[in-house]
Amino acid sequence: MTISISSAFDSGNIRVLGQTGPHHFALAINIDAGGEFFQWFHFRVAGAKGVPLTLDITGLQKSAYPGGWPDYQARVSADRQNWVQAETSYNAGEADGTLTIRVTPESDYLWVAYFAPYSNERHLDLIARMALQPGVEARVLGHSLDGRPMDCLELGEGEKQVWLYARQHPGETMAEWWMEGALEELTDPASPLARTLRAKARFHIVPNMNPDGAFRGFLRTNAAGANLNREWAEPTAERSPEVLCVLNRMDETGVDFALDVHGDEALPHNFIAGFEGAPGVTNRQLDLLERYKASLAGHNPEFQTKIGYPVTPPGKANLAMSTNQLAYRFGCVSATLEMPFKDVLELPDASVGWSPARSRHLGRACLAALADIIDDLG
Repeated sequence: MTISISSAFDSGNIRVLGQTGPHHFALAINIDAGGEFFQWFHFRVAGAKGVPLTLDITGLQKSAYPGGWPDYQARVSADRQNWVQAETSYNAGEADGTLTIRVTPESDYLWVAYFAPYSNERHLDLIARMALQPGVEARVLGHSLDGRPMDCLELGEGEKQVWLYARQHPGETMAEWWMEGALEELTDPASPLARTLRAKARFHIVPNMNPDGAFRGFLRTNAAGANLNREWAEPTAERSPEVLCVLNRMDETGVDFALDVHGDEALPHNFIAGFEGAPGVTNRQLDLLERYKASLAGHNPEFQTKIGYPVTPPGKANLAMSTNQLAYRFGCVSATLEMPFKDVLELPDASVGWSPARSRHLGRACLAALADIIDDLG
């Protein structure tokens, strides 16, 4: 059987440049709309059962985050359910940066991805499943540029207003896996944590902020080429309707706590970036942020507080980023949670690396940490 490589499906992204040997292929990643970013890949190899493949993804020194490739391991799956790490190496000096994946498929089909994908169909299944849970209201806040609904799940009877939102950068699929864990915890009738939080807060949850970019196989932008996490100061219906409709709803409800869930390409850690540089933030906001981070580290040893992004000096924060904008706009506690594409150094797992299951566990831990500070919010 002839070996073929395809990415013509939901979240697919790869381009075949040529075949350099019988089982050796040269590939490249297509650039996001806007012409600036590329890093996400997702493709299927067919007809290579039992064949030792060498897959070279080239040109990566010009990718969005070339520092993300050293020590990174690609994910592969035969059933699209279970994803494991493949033998992967990076040579910055070969073909302007080459990621080499070596794998021998055990099936006629093998899927290869930057991280375990989270499909639009799975997103729709998640929304449908959660909308059936007692006390959950599902609403459409607006529509993306391609006409996809901006789904929001609301639950809880308390006065505190909590917003959880993910995948502003669509290639950071661990963020929606995180959402599964958080939503499963919040809708579990046997969970004392869920009952406590729902009694004290009203949750507003947007599992996928960028459905168009996710479907198109982009790393960071929407259909117009907008990086949504640089649109929060002045979102528009023409360029960033996804942010506009969410921010309009936030203005209606108010915000006491917000968590923006992401993935980081280069750092092998889970960490939080805060709003320290936003104008007018108070010591009370900053103290609550530090308490939240310390509590989360106690609830999940795969989260740490020593390594992360540099702290922005006071008054110098970029208000086009959601965490800064919300802290400034609402006087709330807001944070950006970053999870790795690489494995975490704190508790590495050589088989699966950082994974969907571990992302879901971190989602539950983030809720436990929220319960530790929720009485002091607002």
